[in-house]
Amino acid sequence: LEFRRVLFRSAVKKYLVDGGISADGLTLGPVSSYAQEEYLNGNSTGRILSYRASRDITVRTKDVQLVSKLSQGIGSLLQSGVSVNNYGPQYYISSLPDLRPQLLEEAMKDAKVRAESIVKAVGGKVGNVIAVKSGVFQVTTPDSTMTSDVGAYDTTTIEKTVTSTVSVTFHTK
Repeated sequence: LEFRRVLFRSAVKKYLVDGGISADGLTLGPVSSYAQEEYLNGNSTGRILSYRASRDITVRTKDVQLVSKLSQGIGSLLQSGVSVNNYGPQYYISSLPDLRPQLLEEAMKDAKVRAESIVKAVGGKVGNVIAVKSGVFQVTTPDSTMTSDVGAYDTTTIEKTVTSTVSVTFHTK
């Protein structure tokens, strides 16, 4: 069993490294195992037939197109007899902390334009800011209408739309 587990892990690592992923970009997770019990007529007999073990491998790289390609080609490992579960890659925005200030600035400008439109309709003018509250960020698929009051973060697609909201209270003149 130990030899087989090492062989499978080596085959997956070889597939990824040969495919262009740096060995430094691979992280092996802990081994998880669970017993596979015997069942008769839908009831457990209490007898353990075997144990199943698994281990996650995390790939970290900025080359998301390569990750997509390797994820779609994982069938070649299955054809060679290596048992692999592919739950699909998860794509994150590594520069999101740098984007937040810019997005909040744009949201503030948009809030002022909207406030001016509303106040103009009744013959008033927008004055100074009284209060500002930053809302959550929504990271969604392009053209998505998904929102959440606690924020949303889609990891299934490479292309993403990031939005932020602010609530601004202005003096009016």
